[in-house]
Amino acid sequence: MKRTSAIRLSNPIFTSYTDILDHCCAAWTKLTDQPWTIMSIGLRDWAHGF
Repeated sequence: MKRTSAIRLSNPIFTSYTDILDHCCAAWTKLTDQPWTIMSIGLRDWAHGF
């Protein structure tokens, strides 16, 4: 699953500004629907060095 999403998001060609916004909004929504992903990144040792 991760590989498919990485390919899908790696180098898309956008047709318009609205297309870019739609992709950004979809990515943001997907991220905010998974708060445990954000929490797991924030709990890693390297994340506390900033």
